[in-house]
Amino acid sequence: MTQFVQGMVDVAITWVQQNYLSVVMALLVFFIGKWIANLITKAVRTILTKAKVDPILVDFLSGIVKTVLILFVVVAALTQLGVATTSLVALIGAAGLAVGLALKDSLQNFASGVMLIMFKPFKAGDFVEAAGVTGVVEKIAIFSTIMRTGDNKEIIVPNGAIYGGTITNFSARPTRRVDMVFGIGYGDDIKKTKEVLARILAEDERILKDPAPVIAVSELGDSSVNFIVRPWVNSADYWNVYWDTHEKVKLTFDEEGISIPFPQMDVHLDKSDS
Repeated sequence: MTQFVQGMVDVAITWVQQNYLSVVMALLVFFIGKWIANLITKAVRTILTKAKVDPILVDFLSGIVKTVLILFVVVAALTQLGVATTSLVALIGAAGLAVGLALKDSLQNFASGVMLIMFKPFKAGDFVEAAGVTGVVEKIAIFSTIMRTGDNKEIIVPNGAIYGGTITNFSARPTRRVDMVFGIGYGDDIKKTKEVLARILAEDERILKDPAPVIAVSELGDSSVNFIVRPWVNSADYWNVYWDTHEKVKLTFDEEGISIPFPQMDVHLDKSDS
């Protein structure tokens, strides 16, 4: 075994002595090419950073650029040594194609992740509905997005499923309209009810004055006269106003003698002689 190793070393030394110039050129190509690749990678990173591209995407794209450049440098260095790189390049291309086909779904998620990071339909901290999941966005990564539901469950959603569907961002705008419906009995006073509802909204400091709330009769239902109540609030106050208003309406209606009817149906029996 020792003789075999020694023989290999002697062959290598002999080859280097015979191809000294080629070895030197290959080393120069490699180190200078690597230096240039680092400069180009640094320039790409600087340009992307100044363009205010997301840091996650900056790191990923910079890594891809550096890997491709280093690959070219290695191929160029091997060429100086007289290695036939045509077959090597073809092999790398075939391997890349095979990997691409095997990772088709992952590549789709990657492309979608790039689009999400670039166009930013939502950001970390936004409350969104996407890919059938509703929750707060915690992190947007290259291949997936991490969301937290209202009951504190962590859900990892593939970016392809998000970007390929409808995205509803509840946090995108500073204000939201709270849509509520309240029903009263047919025997109750409509004008009084509108005044009571207006007073309830006016007493809540979280409800915005502009745009003004809408209070109107929307439907004469089967067992109730239905009012739509639509105030505007800051997005952060949406659910608290929604819940508090329902509670306040019930308590105030009870105090004012305004009924909230149960669903009911009048049944008429026809008593005829048999």
